[in-house]
Amino acid sequence: MSVSSSSSAQAAREVIAARLRDMRIDAELTGHELARRCGWSPAKSSRIENARTPPSDADIRAWCTACGGESQVADLIAANRQADQMYVHWKKLHRHGMRRAQEEIVPLYRGTRLFRVYCSNVIPGMVQTESYAAALLSTIAAFQGTPDDSPEAAASRIERSEVVHQGNHRFALLIEETVLRYRVGDAETMAGQLGYLLAVMALPNVSLGVIPSDARRRVWPLEAFYLFDDRRVSVELLTAAVNVTSPSEIALYAKAFSGLSELAVYGVKARALITGAINSLG
Repeated sequence: MSVSSSSSAQAAREVIAARLRDMRIDAELTGHELARRCGWSPAKSSRIENARTPPSDADIRAWCTACGGESQVADLIAANRQADQMYVHWKKLHRHGMRRAQEEIVPLYRGTRLFRVYCSNVIPGMVQTESYAAALLSTIAAFQGTPDDSPEAAASRIERSEVVHQGNHRFALLIEETVLRYRVGDAETMAGQLGYLLAVMALPNVSLGVIPSDARRRVWPLEAFYLFDDRRVSVELLTAAVNVTSPSEIALYAKAFSGLSELAVYGVKARALITGAINSLG
């Protein structure tokens, strides 16, 4: 993910163009025949197929219909709409500080009924304490070389996280056991964060699973990802956030979440792992 956001978007367009080209070839159509069926000039088909011209929603529908690939319309349109927004570099998102980034996704949080979250590196954002969030965000700002407004950003994150306690929202959260032992902030910060997890997991709308370090892996540890209903997945990479809206890709993340859920322990066993991490703080 070291490429620019513009080249990342172009790469996404090239993937869409390749899928359209493969569809035409599978349908045994020439470029000229496809253009004739769609009512276009051959030049337009060529530009779309070579990722020189982004297709419109209508173009994708016409292409799929001409090739007998109507079942792929929804996926391709979703991917096409997100091509420019698929990769959002953290430095760009945080160029004025991180508080604004926390506030911008409040509507998404409020509009989501089922959150499915997997974290292999840090405590999920919606169940972070303010001191844990401030310590984490300060570290991120220092690494990225962006303005450090971590106290304000942490307060905004906590305000955003009120969805856990308000409204008709359900949370299925999965964390790797190692996350409980990663030291973000000092021992007091970690003790407060782990204690808060014990409190949150008692809420009726929250399911918290911990994947033990010695679990026999049927799904390997993945990058952190957040599923918002069945509408969107946000994947957190080192340099960028990846926003996924393609139905087939969302289904894959849902499948991964289901597989990871089977590796986790819940209830008394999960509480024992959290309590053990607290006791290890000394």
